[in-house]
Amino acid sequence: MKSLQNLGLLAALSLSTAKLLYVGVNESGGEFGVFGTPGTGLPGTFGVNYAFINESTVDIFVDQEKINFFRVTFLMERMCPLEFGLGARFNETRMQYFSEYAAAINHITVTKGAYALIDPHNYMRYNDPSNQPFSGSVIGNTSDPNAATTAQFGEFWGELARRFATNPKVVFGINNEPHDMPTQLILANDQIAIDAIRAAGAPQLILAPGNGFTGGHSWTQVTGNNDAPSSEFLNKLSDPLKNTAIDIHEYLGELAGRHVDFSGQHAECTQPAPTNLANLTLWLRENNLKAVISEFGGGDNQNCYDFIDDMLTYLAANDEYIGWTIWAAGPLWGTSSPCCGPDTGSLEPGMLNDLGQPDAFSNVWPNAVRPNIPKDLKRSGVSSLD
Repeated sequence: MKSLQNLGLLAALSLSTAKLLYVGVNESGGEFGVFGTPGTGLPGTFGVNYAFINESTVDIFVDQEKINFFRVTFLMERMCPLEFGLGARFNETRMQYFSEYAAAINHITVTKGAYALIDPHNYMRYNDPSNQPFSGSVIGNTSDPNAATTAQFGEFWGELARRFATNPKVVFGINNEPHDMPTQLILANDQIAIDAIRAAGAPQLILAPGNGFTGGHSWTQVTGNNDAPSSEFLNKLSDPLKNTAIDIHEYLGELAGRHVDFSGQHAECTQPAPTNLANLTLWLRENNLKAVISEFGGGDNQNCYDFIDDMLTYLAANDEYIGWTIWAAGPLWGTSSPCCGPDTGSLEPGMLNDLGQPDAFSNVWPNAVRPNIPKDLKRSGVSSLD
């Protein structure tokens, strides 16, 4: 039962008139095929080790489900092969990684007219994705001789932004789920990415992550190895165009009532987003900032349908949130479950789960997601906060 104090806070945080601009789904697959021995699957083979989207899936989501937003994953180690190092030199020949990624983004944004969130799925690490999220050197870690520098991260973002600067429907996501690193360093890496994107002449919306896997529930808390709360540093970001929002992830489950980890691996939902996001919402309001929940999910059961509905209703009621993307569709999931218990399945239309039953697109989506898709989403113009 919520305390009276919490009920009062939640009510106060829901008074504003909100408008969600971007609503959709993650497209996961560009980060596939690398687990195990370091170097496995690099650079990999397109369509075998990794793939970005099924165009027919994007068509279904846009034409039938009327969403307007896709978060599309890739690996920095494939975009910038290890022999080059992180920076402005991209993989142009070996499996044509950039061109295949650009084709996916162009199908979403040019062919279908939706918005695409570019997602380097690297946990703010580079050089060894073999055991994500924990392998690889933290970008900017000056005590690690194998680590890419913050300056190199800026060079990478400058080049990537230059290539998409004229596509108004791109959104730049700085990095997926930084964690277990100094929050000051995340601020430095975020800031150099923002500076590089703007220096490249790209005016589009940027999403900046925080620490602790950029979790909304822990935004004002110490995370990792006594790392400072994201709330102490992320309000220091500076964007000359004032077109940067905060990138948040928020899962709803725990393991059999014993272990709360917000990892998205559990079938039952027990963590109410309205309560867990309340401190973040207040922080956003106090700092005049906006946020996008770019990862969340729930299992295939009525309990999770209710928790997802509560979350999306909360986001729609609070002006601090401008969008969301649920995890995850993607061309290579097959019968595997990307989220929330082994039997949920993916959000890829027409697939089955591991039990040979319809996947989350046939169950979670119509029961919890489809009813919360606004009819007045942003359909034109440069990606922005309004």
